[in-house]
Amino acid sequence: MLCQRCNFANPEDGRRYCERCNSYLAVKPGAFHNDLLQLSREQFVETVSEGLPLIYNNVEALWNEAQEIARLGNRRAVGILQLFAEEEAAKSRLRIIDCDVHPSIHAHSDLDQFLTKRWQEHLRTYGSHLRTPYIGTTPYPRSSPLIARRDAWPPTGGPPGSDLPFMQKQYLDPLDVEFGILQVLDLFIFSQQNLEFGAAIQRAINDWQLAFWSDRDSRLKASILAGQDDTELAIAEIERCAKIGRHVQINVCPRANEPLGRRRYWPIYARAQELGLPLGIHVGGYGGHAPTGGGWPSYYAEEHQSNAHTMAAQLTSLVLEGVPERFPKLKIVFIEGGFGWIPSATWRMDRHFEAFRSEVPHLKRKPSEYVKEHFWFTTQPIDEPDEGKHLRSLIDWVGVDRLLFSSDYPHWDFDDPRFAFKTPLTEVERAKIFNGNARALYKL
Repeated sequence: MLCQRCNFANPEDGRRYCERCNSYLAVKPGAFHNDLLQLSREQFVETVSEGLPLIYNNVEALWNEAQEIARLGNRRAVGILQLFAEEEAAKSRLRIIDCDVHPSIHAHSDLDQFLTKRWQEHLRTYGSHLRTPYIGTTPYPRSSPLIARRDAWPPTGGPPGSDLPFMQKQYLDPLDVEFGILQVLDLFIFSQQNLEFGAAIQRAINDWQLAFWSDRDSRLKASILAGQDDTELAIAEIERCAKIGRHVQINVCPRANEPLGRRRYWPIYARAQELGLPLGIHVGGYGGHAPTGGGWPSYYAEEHQSNAHTMAAQLTSLVLEGVPERFPKLKIVFIEGGFGWIPSATWRMDRHFEAFRSEVPHLKRKPSEYVKEHFWFTTQPIDEPDEGKHLRSLIDWVGVDRLLFSSDYPHWDFDDPRFAFKTPLTEVERAKIFNGNARALYKL
């Protein structure tokens, strides 16, 4: 049977799910035949509900329409019924909210209008000075130029993610993205050794997101970049952007000078809670320390893998140092760290909490309870175990309500929303992960 979601030709063996994308299999509208109009109402509803769940979502309306047009004659009735069903499918099609879309700066000069003369000259004369063994680049060569898909380079020139019309044509429009949350990584915004210069770049990019992206496509929502290592400057930038009122979250970096649970960062969390803005933590950055607990890796493959380790360490720091307890209304989003590591990390935290409870009297509940109530996790890079049931178990443990779909467009490990989940999801679950959870969290 041909899958209507990914067009994969499945064997005719009675299976309910697509072998390729694991969505419910659906029959084409053309599969409606004359006999369908002769069914009883109960038989009609059962047939449509079981066989055509992705195409015909409004079964009741479909039945009423079938009865209304039956008098026109079977052949014409079937044709009109097919048209009606297609219209209903278009109305009820699940639209996507992507919580990790990466726009890129086409040229540094694009930021000039948002930088004072001092910082324009600084950028041109000195450029970046990162807290890494190298002055202006990352310690590890990437797996592909600018960590991007080969087909993401715009035909007009510039780096992937720098051309809005091309992004619309290649990704936003064909996959029906309702909203995209922007995550900017350019200019190593959180890794500048000169914190004042870093703050100037963050401020410029916060305005650039609005002028170059949100103003031109209302689907794209900006995030406030606020480097936490200078808390005073971070708070000032949060206050400035909050007055504008168009950014949907506050982003800090998981690789900074100290673990994120430290009290020096708490004023940022307090302001985020007061403003009702989620705290976004996107993987990456260099704080001057080795990216792994075991030292500097030899290969990019090791460094890339260490992103999940960093996120696990920051989850531990935030929970055990008492951030969710101190800020009970703060919502924290882990972005591009995956979610396969969460169960084992929280199991270990729970066990250690029982053993060392007297050391952390500020915690009133088990760490896992804080995780399940205060944290959300984007899905990319999604884990792909050999058996789909293991991914299903993982989703069940983390919680469908805690997952936010993300693609990581236009990067090389992009997750296509049509094929990302290699395990069956109900339509309710799919609606939550791909749309509803993010809509509620970001108040879209």
